[in-house]
Amino acid sequence: MKVALVHELLTMRGGAERVLRIFADMFRDAPIYTLLYDESKLGDWFPKERVHTGLTTHWPLTTNHHVHLSRFPSIVESWDFSDYDLVLSSSSAFVHGIITNGSPRHICYVHSPARYLWDQTHDVMERASQGLLGPIKQKYLQHTFHRLRQWDAEVAHRPDQLIVPSKEVQRRCELYWRRESEVVHPPIDDCWFKESDERLAMSDQQYFLITSTLARYKQIDLAIEACNKLNLSLKIIGEGPDEKRLRSLAGPTVEFLGYKDHAELKSLYANATATILPGKEDFGLVPIESMACGTPVIALNKGGALETVVERETGAFFDESTVESLSNALSSFDSSGFNADHCRSHAKKFQRQQFEHSIR
Repeated sequence: MKVALVHELLTMRGGAERVLRIFADMFRDAPIYTLLYDESKLGDWFPKERVHTGLTTHWPLTTNHHVHLSRFPSIVESWDFSDYDLVLSSSSAFVHGIITNGSPRHICYVHSPARYLWDQTHDVMERASQGLLGPIKQKYLQHTFHRLRQWDAEVAHRPDQLIVPSKEVQRRCELYWRRESEVVHPPIDDCWFKESDERLAMSDQQYFLITSTLARYKQIDLAIEACNKLNLSLKIIGEGPDEKRLRSLAGPTVEFLGYKDHAELKSLYANATATILPGKEDFGLVPIESMACGTPVIALNKGGALETVVERETGAFFDESTVESLSNALSSFDSSGFNADHCRSHAKKFQRQQFEHSIR
């Protein structure tokens, strides 16, 4: 069976890229089509010779992909997959719109319908309206988003089968696209289970942990402000477009650690008091990684966390997206009430073998 893989953007490491990495391992001969590719960030995961990039080299490669938004639909529709038997796409905004006409068969793993086109449009527009050029940017995005929403809804019928990572995303596909889908929870890497299962000795300094792409919708600012308020130590792992703003909010107890490899990340997870998940996630691999290291999670009581975190067994919830609600959860959290073995046992329900079996 001749297979092609398709993914939106290969410009940063995140949960969607980890899923694509598994697809790439499952189908080792399959080329990878993408709109933008940054070899310096993802060349070790997806070698250059395997990647077909939508934008040619004379277009500026930038992680600020919004400058190319209006061109993306025509690019994905121009790709020719007629030589393949199967296209497996990994979509967060556009690549569900590729054209196959049933031959080859198109199976689409939908991480989410584009958030900025649907449920987060007003937030995006409000941020765009700020600054000297705000009114111009706002008008441009209003026009662009309207056209893209029409296109998005029209092409939602194109995949032969939709697979989604959670019930939260399944609900959105029904709401915005009127499409049914099947839930297949994404896994964490096997390496979390192959290494020592022993929780490492706690360091002298207790701290809370966030590991995330540094983007506004992740609501990391809530955790920063809560830890500032309570004078709690917070370590933040990750990179992203919101880093400058978040650093400006951080008090003396908040530390930004950037990207960390697996060994460093495992140690940081295992020694944390708890991992904080401050935003509403579509699914979220971070809580499972944390639990695989024996560390409980404090998560917003919405979205994908409801399918991964078990209250009073593997973590705790806070109810509102406010500094006050999260502060209350942090100040009352007692890590001694959680059993590391229970956390690890729960995490093992999200192993790669089960995911691959479901996809096949």
